[in-house]
Amino acid sequence: MWEPSELLHEGAEATVTAGKWMGKSAVLKMRRPRGYRHPDLDRRLTRSRLSVEVRILGRLQQSGFSSPSLYDCDIEESWILISKIDGRPLYEAITDGSVGIGVMENVGALIRRLHEEDISHGDLTTHNILISETGNLSLIDFGLARVSPELEHMGLDLQVLNECLTASHSELEGAVDTMLRGYLGEGNDEAANVVSRFEKIRGRVRYHG
Repeated sequence: MWEPSELLHEGAEATVTAGKWMGKSAVLKMRRPRGYRHPDLDRRLTRSRLSVEVRILGRLQQSGFSSPSLYDCDIEESWILISKIDGRPLYEAITDGSVGIGVMENVGALIRRLHEEDISHGDLTTHNILISETGNLSLIDFGLARVSPELEHMGLDLQVLNECLTASHSELEGAVDTMLRGYLGEGNDEAANVVSRFEKIRGRVRYHG
């Protein structure tokens, strides 16, 4: 039985509501129709994206990755029900000074682990990284994620976070380099390839910008 309690977010893509499901803290994410798209196309795209998100959440849940657990879903009705993770957006913790530059190394390691699961996130900003009171990090919102991503998609994950850190957290000097150090870890050829692709993407953006 779903018992809603609080609207968390109402955006163009989805409405996100907190509440209780079978006595557990949960979040209901309901996709919204996009008026500028033909209804049939919109339904197909929504079903496709939700199906991918459900598949990804199931895979991450099995691997023990720090992300929401899938409780229930209805692809035809365009909603998924997931566990509510304790914590707040990393954006807030950086902005109010609760965490410093050191957290970015752990962020890099978390992203590397996601990529090792053969998944790219698609929207890696500090709003979609949660941090608990004990410092544990989790990823949320896999609506734009991909299974079996190409190298470009993983490089783009790092680029999106790079742009977020540069634009929103300029007070964290060296944040991107620290994140990359965490991503590379003890030395990993695949991680090095992703960072190399990220550097190429960043160079293209600078050139065209």
